[in-house]
Amino acid sequence: MRLDKYISNATDLSRSEVKRMIKAGMVEVECQIVTNPATKVISDQEVSLDGSIINAYKHRYFMLNKPAGIVSVTKDANHPTAISLIYEHRSEELQIAGRLDVDTTGLLLVTDDGKWNHRLTSPRSKCTKIYVVTLANPIDSDYSDRLAHGVLLEGEKHRCLPATMEQIDSHCLTLAIGEGKYHQVKRMFAALGNHVVKLHRFKVGDIVLDDNLAEGDYRALSDAEVASI
Repeated sequence: MRLDKYISNATDLSRSEVKRMIKAGMVEVECQIVTNPATKVISDQEVSLDGSIINAYKHRYFMLNKPAGIVSVTKDANHPTAISLIYEHRSEELQIAGRLDVDTTGLLLVTDDGKWNHRLTSPRSKCTKIYVVTLANPIDSDYSDRLAHGVLLEGEKHRCLPATMEQIDSHCLTLAIGEGKYHQVKRMFAALGNHVVKLHRFKVGDIVLDDNLAEGDYRALSDAEVASI
C-alpha cells in the first residue's frame, strides 16, 4: 500500500495532509525518514508520524440486517442505500459484498477489504447463500428434483448449478444456492411457473444473520466469521 494511503487510513488525516507531512520529513519507515508519499509499505513495517508509531490499519467487516426498500449500492438518487445505515468513520470507503435486490431483506455483508469481497463474490468460490422464499402459488411436488438438477433461466444458455430446498409450508421454503446470477432466486421460480412474493437471506457461507439484529441494524463480524470466507 502507498505510504500516504496507509497513514491516512490509520489516522484522521486526509491524504493531502499526509502528503505534506511526508514531504516535510515528518514520517519514518523502519526508523528511516521517507519523503516520497508513493513509497510502498506493508502492514508489519514500523511507520511513525512526527515521532509517534502508527498502528497498522485494520480492515472492517460488518453484517447488516437489510430492510426492504434499501438498495445495495454506495450511492443512489432514488433510494436510501445500505451504506447510509452504517454509521462508521470513513463509511464512504465501504463496499457491498454480495448485493440484495431492493425488496429483498436479510443478511448483507459490508467491508472495505477488496480481496475479501472478491473471495466472497467470485463465481469460483461457489459460496452458498441460503434464503427463505415465500411464493405466490403452492409449492409443487417436483420443485425439489427440478432445482437439484439445475433450472434453466430465461435468456440463459446454461442451467443454474444444483440448488437444494426444504419446504416449510405450502407456500414457503428455504433455498440454498451456490452462485449469484442477476435476480437469480426470482428467476428460478419464474422458470418453475411460480412467483416470489417475499425473499429473505439469512446465511452466506458460514456467516448467519444475527437474531439480535433488528432490521436496519448492523454489527462487526467476529474474527472467526471473517476467517470463514
